[in-house]
Amino acid sequence: MNSWIWAGAGLLLALVPCGISIFRGEPTDRLVGLEMAGVVESILLIVLPEAFRRPDFTDLAVAAALLAFGSGLVFARFLLERWL
Repeated sequence: MNSWIWAGAGLLLALVPCGISIFRGEPTDRLVGLEMAGVVESILLIVLPEAFRRPDFTDLAVAAALLAFGSGLVFARFLLERWL
């Protein structure tokens, strides 16, 4: 196991508090958890291709980062219409 795999395992553990805040928090806390999970997930998708020596998969991280940003905007609009 190289250091990239250990970094990926640490990032997977960082998703646990994000998931807890998404499933159990207030609506604004859920938005923060969603955005944080998107950031951690994008970094994870950069680290894992390096761990397995497949740098051509880093394009997936860029697409996931854009989708995470868009999902945050959609969720924020939903929050404004329903609860805020």
